[in-house]
Amino acid sequence: MVDVAARAGVSLKTVSRVVNNAPYVQRELAERVLAAATELGFRRNHLASSLRSGRTTATIGLLIEDIANPFYATIAGAAAEVARQHDTMLIIASSEEEPERERELLSDLCARRVDGLLVVPAGDDHSFLRAEVELGIPVVFLDRPAGGLPADTVLLDNRGGARSGVATLIEAGHRRVAILFDSTSVYTMRERLAGAREALAAAGATADDRLVRGGVRDPETAARVVGELLDQPDPPTAFFSLNNRITLGAVEELHRRGSDAALLGFDDFDVARLLPYPLTVIAYDTRKLARTAAELLFGRIEGDRCAPRSLLIPTELVARGLPAS
Repeated sequence: MVDVAARAGVSLKTVSRVVNNAPYVQRELAERVLAAATELGFRRNHLASSLRSGRTTATIGLLIEDIANPFYATIAGAAAEVARQHDTMLIIASSEEEPERERELLSDLCARRVDGLLVVPAGDDHSFLRAEVELGIPVVFLDRPAGGLPADTVLLDNRGGARSGVATLIEAGHRRVAILFDSTSVYTMRERLAGAREALAAAGATADDRLVRGGVRDPETAARVVGELLDQPDPPTAFFSLNNRITLGAVEELHRRGSDAALLGFDDFDVARLLPYPLTVIAYDTRKLARTAAELLFGRIEGDRCAPRSLLIPTELVARGLPAS
């Protein structure tokens, strides 16, 4: 700034006022300062500015599972919008569903003294963040809760959505409902499976364990499992897939066979309404999930010291046709 002031022939205070967009700076002076700044390659020092304002780096970190997944890409985009509104840069990292990598990345972000963290957790123990939280780095968890650490959390109504969806299948006459999921080590899968079981139990149609299949992690596996279940002597009349990747494989196999089994999927996606098989989904506002978590984080950064909160984002059933049993 001293160099810019000398080049422009103005005071250091004038340079500071121009750089910080202060009002009532003469246009001619502002143009001289900006021209000098451009000639010298001047860049505003955000770290120094944030230190003066009581913040650290004017950055926040976002840890997600897989940026290639549309769900996480939407979360990243919405969080970036909120960060931009607060003149803050968002640093995005991907844990690839590996708890150890999650720990390394979060520790690295803390070492960079980010102002706060948004975390979609991969592991179930986040007590290693306790010291950082006590030192003043706020953390908000979204989509899944923290383990071993009291923290703000923003979740989907996974259990309620699954319960409502399966109840709709039952109302259509289905009692043999196959449930396909990834792993019960994942919080969202546990909650959705629990909601489905609750709906079946409430209707007196206890889930047949032979129709509950875990380890379904991709469309190819989903298609194979659907085929195996349809080949049983007493096949299911309906399928409930607990995420969109499973749904895609189920649609492929059901359509290939010309099956009239009903399909309910958790998670909506862009082309769901265009699929050649009637697909009813449990949908939610992913952007609202991310924006709620980000605004909660910035509230903490700006001084909110109330007890940790847990917020629930509602789901809705989007009916695009459910064949009756």
